[in-house]
Amino acid sequence: MAQPDSKKIFFENLSGAGKAIAVLTSGGDAQGMNAAVRAVVRMGLYVGAKVYFIHEGYQGMVDGGENIKEASWESVSSMLQVGGTVIGSARCKEFRTHEGRLKAAHNLVQHGITNLCVIGGDGSLTGANLFREEWSGLLTELVEQGLIEADAVQKYSALHIVGMVGSIDNDFCGTDMTIGTDSALHRIIEVVDAIMTTAQSHQRTFVLEVMGRHCGYLALVSALACGADWVLIPEMPPEDGWEDKMCQKLSATRSRGTRLNIIIVAEGAIDRHGKPITSSLVKDLVVKCLGFDTRVTILGHVQRGGTPSAFDRILASRMGVEAVLALLETTANTPACVVSLCGNQSVRLPLMECVQMTQEVQKAMDEKRFEEAVRLRGRSFENNLKTYKLLAHRKPESELPVSNFNVAVLNVGAPAAGMNAAVRSAIRVGISEGHKMFAVSDGFEGFSKGQIKEIKWADVGGWTGQGGSLLGTKRTLPAKHIDKIAEQMQKHNINALLIVGGFEAFLSLLELLTARGKYDEFCVPMVMVPATVSNNVPGSDLSIGADTALNAITTTCDRIKQSASGTKRRVFIIETMGGYCGYLASVGGLAAGADAAYIYEEPFDIRDLQANVEHLTEKMKTSIQRGLVLRNENSNENYTTDFIYQLYSEEGKGVFDSRKNVLGHMQQGGAPSPFDRNFGTKISAKAMQWVTKKLVETFRHDEGRVFANGEDSCCLLGMRRRALVFQPVVQLKDQTDFVHRIPKEQWWLKLRPLMKILAKYKTSYDVSDSGQLEHVVRNRPKESDASVAM
Repeated sequence: MAQPDSKKIFFENLSGAGKAIAVLTSGGDAQGMNAAVRAVVRMGLYVGAKVYFIHEGYQGMVDGGENIKEASWESVSSMLQVGGTVIGSARCKEFRTHEGRLKAAHNLVQHGITNLCVIGGDGSLTGANLFREEWSGLLTELVEQGLIEADAVQKYSALHIVGMVGSIDNDFCGTDMTIGTDSALHRIIEVVDAIMTTAQSHQRTFVLEVMGRHCGYLALVSALACGADWVLIPEMPPEDGWEDKMCQKLSATRSRGTRLNIIIVAEGAIDRHGKPITSSLVKDLVVKCLGFDTRVTILGHVQRGGTPSAFDRILASRMGVEAVLALLETTANTPACVVSLCGNQSVRLPLMECVQMTQEVQKAMDEKRFEEAVRLRGRSFENNLKTYKLLAHRKPESELPVSNFNVAVLNVGAPAAGMNAAVRSAIRVGISEGHKMFAVSDGFEGFSKGQIKEIKWADVGGWTGQGGSLLGTKRTLPAKHIDKIAEQMQKHNINALLIVGGFEAFLSLLELLTARGKYDEFCVPMVMVPATVSNNVPGSDLSIGADTALNAITTTCDRIKQSASGTKRRVFIIETMGGYCGYLASVGGLAAGADAAYIYEEPFDIRDLQANVEHLTEKMKTSIQRGLVLRNENSNENYTTDFIYQLYSEEGKGVFDSRKNVLGHMQQGGAPSPFDRNFGTKISAKAMQWVTKKLVETFRHDEGRVFANGEDSCCLLGMRRRALVFQPVVQLKDQTDFVHRIPKEQWWLKLRPLMKILAKYKTSYDVSDSGQLEHVVRNRPKESDASVAM
């Protein structure tokens, strides 16, 4: 297949020949650890290094023997979808002693290992850094004791460490997301969604206790994702008198007709005086004060279990490859680093800077400097907390600003999971800022027919977990009904538009921008929030709904592959949605462990298909039992899914048989993933705050009306690498392929070689974004809060 241009051809410039890399998982387990182990092993072998498993974490390193085993390509097959860690993890008191570390050093030297990839939490990574600092002294001691030869000190003079953070709590500073966090959120949200149905039936209050002894991330984000009535976290204990305020809030919610209440408590929740707030204490309080039928559910280790989400598989795979790159580039003077995620980009940060920042958070909490603790957690955490407060707690009418502006919200294009969360967020933030909010049913078609009504705070309660589009959405573009839409804009005195949708929404804004020349009604602030499973909107790396679709693809591929276990060798050909955009096929292929993914953006011919068949045939003969091939629906008009299926069936005769599956609209359905709920909630809140700012800027006091006709008053809010950026839609025209409805440049194409490497293809890998060691930034600039996604 054609390869993207590369500034560095990876395997030519960075060789691992003669190096030995060991990978271990330590501390608590987390879903996605296996994906990271798999990526380290396969990338290490790909560059010519020897790779070793260290079983049972640091305990295995101290004990040596069978715990340190050389890894092969096949030894990490079929582990991508498995939760926990297949190489085991154990807490090790002995490694905390000098004698224990001396034993560990001896065991590593015996295998020639001087490169360690540690997957664990801050304790595991701190231990690795201490081990590295003591390394030369430990080798000297081993020589003195006659356990190793004198020349070994020179030969193995430096120990190189790279860390990846595996922790469901997301309690490590320096990274937006740790491996396992997204999967834990999936487990929590699955339980909350199930509980909400029974709670509604019986008009009950449920108190859910989630993990997070020292970090409230899981509690906070799950509260944001399900629209919980109250949340209690260790970083921001409630003010004194919180008991009465909480009960008043629950009572007010019930009085508006809501049949249930959800309260989420982090296991480490405390009050302002450091006294624990337990789930049973909260239950007793609700029963005593309100007499509500109340139940407690403690999720416990359910949150650690289960299969990893698509996000965690992709994150772990990217981090694993980046870790190997970091080990290959390291020198004796390079500090131990941790591979992190910032926005949509992998970065390397000094390990101890991250550890020290993490410890500072705990210190601030111990000293009751709670606002400081929230700030130190990072802008993502801070933004989560602000957004939750904004959406969960309605201000009294007397405290709301009076703006006299009318803002309309509508969905345009195909439905996408997370749209409703975005609409709820926009409505509630708009109301909080004093606007009168209007909901438009059925997109611009409904707009032209006058399907516009005022929508209140309580009307959008419970919307976050709903799939599809509750407002109704159509693909109809406004140009077709422009006169009637202008008429309705005037009739309802609409001062601003917020559109949640896909490529059609982008086209709609361009049409409305053009219509400004004829209709003053469209000279108002207009903003678009991207929402489409195809992820094909220019100006944004991610769209609401794409993560839910990826999880649907990944889960289905897991099941399809499992259907062949115990049978003869089999290859599955899976067709995904996406129009001409290959995002779902490519990134879904990386998450599901596909052998190939055919897309429009990377042209292929019969020779490429033949090469793929031969490659799979060779693998089937020697190792794997099941193969997976994904094809984007519009990747090629002649090489259809049927054609590829028949080709593989014919060419694989005698080695494997083939099956095909068209996933279809199941990729658009279902409840939104935690990622899409939170991405939709926070990006939409930011969009509405922009609308407020623009309304104030463009209001003409002398005329008593809003008049906005500049390019910067018609924008798309998108995520670009590390930043959320408002971009005038007219400036995005040059970046768009309108014929195929895709952006001309797409970031995820850089992930395709990664999928191929992990499938045992020889290919080029662009490492132009890698290799720069950065420093922990205490306060990132406000505009660069790319971590709004989670």
